Amino acid sequence: MTATANAGTPAEIIPAKPRSSYVTVLGREMHVSEWGRPDAPPVILWHGLARTGRDFDVLATALSDRYLLIAPDTVGRGLSEWSTKPDEEYCLAFYAETARALLDSLGLSKVDWVGTSMGGSLGIRAAATTLQGRMGRLVINDIGPTFPEAPFERIKAYIDKPPEFATVREMEAYFQTIYQPFGWHSPAQWRHLVETSLRRLPNGRLTTHYDPAIVRQMFAHPRDYEQWEHYDRLVLPTLVLRGVSSDLLLPDIAREMAGRGPKPRIVEIPGCGHAPALNVASQIGLIRDFLAA
Repeated sequence: MTATANAGTPAEIIPAKPRSSYVTVLGREMHVSEWGRPDAPPVILWHGLARTGRDFDVLATALSDRYLLIAPDTVGRGLSEWSTKPDEEYCLAFYAETARALLDSLGLSKVDWVGTSMGGSLGIRAAATTLQGRMGRLVINDIGPTFPEAPFERIKAYIDKPPEFATVREMEAYFQTIYQPFGWHSPAQWRHLVETSLRRLPNGRLTTHYDPAIVRQMFAHPRDYEQWEHYDRLVLPTLVLRGVSSDLLLPDIAREMAGRGPKPRIVEIPGCGHAPALNVASQIGLIRDFLAA
């Protein structure tokens, strides 16, 4: 079943500063951001391919009255360690192992999971393998069990060539162009997105906060995102969000997802493509209601 969410009125939620910690998993140091009470029901928030856990600041702030929100930076992103073995470690199988090791290190026996793009793919993989039986509910944000060829080739062509910028304002203007499909952002949210996404290079210029070698996943594991086999093994309650203009989760893929595997509820998000930013009241409400059901 596919529904369309009400676009609603954009709501400015001022993100709360997370608690920051570092955990060594499988020999790699991972950075973790947390919001909410440590004794509250835990929800893992896992980001997209070239993003960081700080993408969830607004969603986590909004849900922190009821849940413990945990947003890791995947190995090779944000403040987490970069891999010295990119062909082996930049892939869903390794990320799924790090997810299990992370939960073990945090003493979490069972969690709910919200994953955007790659984080949604990882949710599928982990729920069917390393976290089988340990995931209560799954939100897949704008990705399916297969990767259309056009966006796959586009990402493969640019992801290892992160742009450089002289100033934060120059980088912000670039972000407002490439992340326009995310949907609504206020000026303050655009600035926050940039400030949690940048790192400074030895030459003093700015670039994005990820290891360019993450592209090796596309070459060493070219079928990593072909996951119908894993998806069909899922039995947990699942919600799938799809940006109406998304070219990564196509309508026919979403329809097939609705009738297979966990037979999720599919909700289309108006006014955005890949991927909904989960930063406005209507989108946050969908996730809050699903987690509470």
